[in-house]
Amino acid sequence: MWRAQPDDAGNSVMETKMTKFRPCIDLHQGRVKQIVGGTLAADHGELKTNFVSEQGADHFAAMYRNDGLTGGHVIQLGPGNCEAALLALRTYPDGLQLGGGVGLGNARGFLEAGASHVIVTSMLFDSRGCFEVEALESLVRLVGRQRIVLDLSCRKVSGGWQVAMNRWQTLTELSVSEATLARLATYCDEFLIHAADVEGKCEGIDEQLVCELAAWSSIPVTYAGGARSREDLELVDRLSQGKVDLTIGSALDIFGGVGVTYADCVQWNRRVE
Repeated sequence: MWRAQPDDAGNSVMETKMTKFRPCIDLHQGRVKQIVGGTLAADHGELKTNFVSEQGADHFAAMYRNDGLTGGHVIQLGPGNCEAALLALRTYPDGLQLGGGVGLGNARGFLEAGASHVIVTSMLFDSRGCFEVEALESLVRLVGRQRIVLDLSCRKVSGGWQVAMNRWQTLTELSVSEATLARLATYCDEFLIHAADVEGKCEGIDEQLVCELAAWSSIPVTYAGGARSREDLELVDRLSQGKVDLTIGSALDIFGGVGVTYADCVQWNRRVE
């Protein structure tokens, strides 16, 4: 997001970027949930769920639409979520991005159903986690780079971060680095990056990753993971000089959290518009 910057005489002569709150709808087994990202390997037992909504995905989509929030994402965490995802997209056409299980066979259908962008990770890798640029090139030919968000959600490793696929459980060969973002920026409109190790824990963001994303990315990038208060919007804005947007999930009151109110996030976006 951009904001006016006054000169010494008080005239608005230039603009600088400012971090924007990006909403989310995480779907698991057809319901809106907030889950600790690192436990997604299990659909029962060790799976840690912070919140399960009594409201459907369309309820949250309508809320975001009515409050003028843009650039949010709907993520399908595993099977059984397509009906709920499509309902959200139809409720807020061109207002939400759709990720989770997206491939060449269904990407265009999700866009036609109302998604502004499709978000992809796993289709870009083979079963061993080897990057397959041909798959990405095929997707670009199919829907155009301006409708693609690359999800480079990652796990912390020695010396940096590694992109993780299969609900963030399988490390790929692709690192999150300046070279990677520069290479992939030519294939997409935005990046979405969950810090999977802190996702859903409300214990604070990965500050180093936010700083690196701001320095490395030449296109819009949204960070998610660990946000716990409204002050995290200010923190990400300061650390990234407004270049990185922030998703807040489990800490939000609408998802059972106590760290930050949804109304405050809406007001934040309105204040900087």
